[in-house]
Amino acid sequence: MSEERRAGRHKLTVDQRENAVITGVLDVISFDEGQVVCETDMGVLVLQGDNLHVAALDLDKGTLNIFGRVTAMNYEEDAQTGRKKGSMFGKIFK
Repeated sequence: MSEERRAGRHKLTVDQRENAVITGVLDVISFDEGQVVCETDMGVLVLQGDNLHVAALDLDKGTLNIFGRVTAMNYEEDAQTGRKKGSMFGKIFK
């Protein structure tokens, strides 16, 4: 892993709920039209939506561009502890 990428900052920008630009991406774990799961400098990020498409992926630079309708975003791990967090619904329906 390059030092530039390792030192990169994570940033998530969503424009009009249609285009998402993510920096600090380490890997794309999975993707389909309803969900994109990627590992970032700040934990595992899950984007959910409709007709999601990966427009561009550059792991050397740590960038990911997604287009489609974004309906939800969630971080699955705490960046400080590395432990998985429970979802809001999981906490409500225990």
